[in-house]
Amino acid sequence: MERYDLVYRLYDEYDTETLREYQEFVDIFPAVDSRAALEHWQDATEELEVRKDEIRSAFATGETFAEVAARANRDQAFTALDLQTKYGRAVNVLVLDVDETLRSAGGTDNEIPRETLHVLTEFHDAGVPIVICTGQTLENVKGFAIQGLGSEIVHSGTLSIVYEAGTGVFTPGHGADTKQLLYEDLDAEIRDVFDDVRSRTLPEAPERLRRGCHLQGNEFNVTMKPNYETGSANAREVIDEALVYLIDLLADAVGSVRESSADGNGEGVVDGETIEDWTRAFYAAQDPEIRGVLEGESAYPDLDPDAVPDALADVLERIDVAYYEADAAEIGSLELNKVVGVERALDVLGVDDPFALVMGDSKSDLRVMRWIDDRDAGIAAAPEHASQDTLEHVLETDELVFDQGKSVDVLRTVYALNQLARLE
Repeated sequence: MERYDLVYRLYDEYDTETLREYQEFVDIFPAVDSRAALEHWQDATEELEVRKDEIRSAFATGETFAEVAARANRDQAFTALDLQTKYGRAVNVLVLDVDETLRSAGGTDNEIPRETLHVLTEFHDAGVPIVICTGQTLENVKGFAIQGLGSEIVHSGTLSIVYEAGTGVFTPGHGADTKQLLYEDLDAEIRDVFDDVRSRTLPEAPERLRRGCHLQGNEFNVTMKPNYETGSANAREVIDEALVYLIDLLADAVGSVRESSADGNGEGVVDGETIEDWTRAFYAAQDPEIRGVLEGESAYPDLDPDAVPDALADVLERIDVAYYEADAAEIGSLELNKVVGVERALDVLGVDDPFALVMGDSKSDLRVMRWIDDRDAGIAAAPEHASQDTLEHVLETDELVFDQGKSVDVLRTVYALNQLARLE
């Protein structure tokens, strides 16, 4: 209990709130060509050091406590202390989703806040590798990573990008291992299915979908995105329709690959039911949200999912259909997901014994969270608006739930954890 008592004393006896304000001002002071502004920054820097010196001289571990107080508020510091007591080790790699995690359309105007970017640079400077783990395309992620973190960090050899939810991994500075196209390891049969679906998605789409959606420029996954603001009623309506359309396209592509029989109308039929209906039933059983959309679109078949023919199920069990409400409908490979991508990224980065902070909001992030939990290899955090299953997992583990657009709160908590872990 001695360390808890010391942290209580730290926050009770010192004006840590003002200390943090000085630290934040010094850290993210904008680059301006003004002598008066620079003098103000210098004055703030000197005052910051004076306040830190008071703490340094008052505690045997004063340098660490000064850093904790300057970065984390009381609640964050005690959460960090709880985590340190529970796990007894520091986080040695960050695994971070981007959309609706680091940035939020509703909370940060879809930009990663400056204070979040700065804390990430602090982790980088402390030698903690960063894995950006997202469903976005590589080019999109590279663009905002370089813009936000800087080219030096992106090309430092300690940052990796798992893109398209695990179909590829990009780790600059690692020679032949820099870019790994994981989808090239898939069987030709599965690649043929994806090629078929991708080539037909927009050309064969109903006019409403062609006008209301676009195909994300992926290397492998097939992702339909709305041409409306994410989260809006129009986006929800068009993505619900797109989900049904993609499932039916997938069914037809799988049927072609499996050389299924056809009825007089040219519609694939297996065991007396259309392949489309079997495929809808299969994915409805996999995800209640997908079933809800199918029911809402009057497209839910009254079929027993356990009766899906084996030849069809063997293929569908390797393909993932994902629904992100009012955001995206996507087809991906279950053999390639964020877990597979993160494993490859950690291998390239040389993180042999990971204890990761995994932050995310979706079911694809939940897979990574469960993976680290099964291995006692880290902690998980999610925004308050995360998917229900993701939120439940986080609440059942360490309760690291943050407000929309405030991922920096968890990052500061983990920064404090790493400072405290140095005292062991």
